[in-house]
Amino acid sequence: MGRLGIVVGVKIIIIYFHLLQREAIAAEAIVNELLFHGRWVYDDSNNYPLYNSSDCPFLQDEFNCIANGRPDNFYLHYSWQPFSCNLPRFDGEDLLKRLKGKRMMFVGDSLSLNQWQSLTCMLHKAVPHAKYSLNRQGSLSTFTFPEYNVSLLLSRNVFLVDLISEEKGKVLKLNSIRDGVIWKEIDVLIFDTWHWWLHTGRKQPWDYIEDGKNTYRDMDRLVAYEKALETWATWVNLNVDPTKAVVFLQGVSPDHLNSSDWGDWSNKTCESETQPVADTKYLPTTTHPGEVILEKVLNTMSFKPVYLLKVTELSQLRKDGHPSVYGYGGRQGMDCTHWCLPGVPDTWNQLLYANVLQKSGMQICFSTSSTANNINLITIFNFTCIYFCSVISLSILFIYF
Repeated sequence: MGRLGIVVGVKIIIIYFHLLQREAIAAEAIVNELLFHGRWVYDDSNNYPLYNSSDCPFLQDEFNCIANGRPDNFYLHYSWQPFSCNLPRFDGEDLLKRLKGKRMMFVGDSLSLNQWQSLTCMLHKAVPHAKYSLNRQGSLSTFTFPEYNVSLLLSRNVFLVDLISEEKGKVLKLNSIRDGVIWKEIDVLIFDTWHWWLHTGRKQPWDYIEDGKNTYRDMDRLVAYEKALETWATWVNLNVDPTKAVVFLQGVSPDHLNSSDWGDWSNKTCESETQPVADTKYLPTTTHPGEVILEKVLNTMSFKPVYLLKVTELSQLRKDGHPSVYGYGGRQGMDCTHWCLPGVPDTWNQLLYANVLQKSGMQICFSTSSTANNINLITIFNFTCIYFCSVISLSILFIYF
């Protein structure tokens, strides 16, 4: 009977740790939700922006709106304030120390470039005297801080799945990821894909779509997007060790091409917009269709957790944050898709930093309301119940066996 008691006791301990792990993941998810719901607050102190474009000599022209002649600077001074928490202040040197000896890679389209450039500028501002190197080789860019042995990489792959040139033309293969070879052994991965899925006509980069053994001229874009994300999810499940790597999936970054989206019926674009959307009633009443698919695919994954950076809602409010005519094309172009730097992607990276802090066990949701306090109390209560139930169960076993 003694051996039976030991076996049962071990099983109870294993169940106890699984329950604790599940509770920790659930608590983490709730805190993440709190961080992404809030409002933009104007801050004319020295706190914002987190850097100036002049502090960042490697900032690319298309994001450098001030250098391109943008006359207003209000957009530089808005900070994100969650309703129920205080977002941790970004500490670039602390992040570099936490990443010491590691590699962080952004994988995606030009919005990944936007975010990668933002983070390199934020870190350079934090340690302005630290040496750095910037190397671009094909679709891979590497920014390194040798003193900290930290590399920030950008891998351009707009669909996450393969786009292959064949004799018949360019084929988008929904079930294939060759680039995954360079994603392996990366410590922190941030994936992003959305905007290129909607391009048509000259901007459509493929001639055919291949799904399994079937080839099509075109197909429902949302269906293709979901199939590609399922392929990506399978790759992550099979190739990423959750004890060694952290995986983020960037939420959909919205554009502001039609002013009716924020209650202005004059059919304008984002040009001349100088303030965020003031009234949240103009936000869509339903979740962005791309975001719906992201969450659906994440819920099917065995790799737990992939952190979803839910930047869609907070970014939808920032109609003022785009280059418009102050991007790379100047007056010849209109960019209501990418973001000026400094700007909105800096907040995405603040949220990324908050998640890194949380992953290390630090409490990041410093309460500004009873909501976060209630969540903390519930979490403590659940942990306590699990602990004492396990202790009682083991005590009974020792008594009777």
